[in-house]
Amino acid sequence: MRFDLWQSIRLLAASFLLTLCATSILAQTHVVSLSDIHKELVNAAQMRQRNLEKVKNLFSSDETRKALESSQISPEKVDAAISTLSDDELMRLASRADKLDQDFAAGRISNRDLLIIILGIAAIILIIVAVR
Repeated sequence: MRFDLWQSIRLLAASFLLTLCATSILAQTHVVSLSDIHKELVNAAQMRQRNLEKVKNLFSSDETRKALESSQISPEKVDAAISTLSDDELMRLASRADKLDQDFAAGRISNRDLLIIILGIAAIILIIVAVR
């Protein structure tokens, strides 16, 4: 057996680097506390729930249901599709629903226009879900 100086140096260096990496990983502290992460998750869940309610309320009126059925769009399919939307898509639709409510309350759009817009949004929702 022969003593190889370079192999011993490489082994020592590898051991040193491994020990250094392991201690630095263990010594890291969390920048964000677990309570902050929990609060953000709860806020995100509550925001998603509010957005779901806004969009579902848009499609909940009897007139809207009748318009969907006359266009051969199943209201149940729309409700199911709404639940599968991503948070970003849901947020955009909720903001559109808010704007529609405000415009309708201000008298800027008529019932017929509102129903046409709602049918368009329902079609968009079903297309988004079908593309996935």
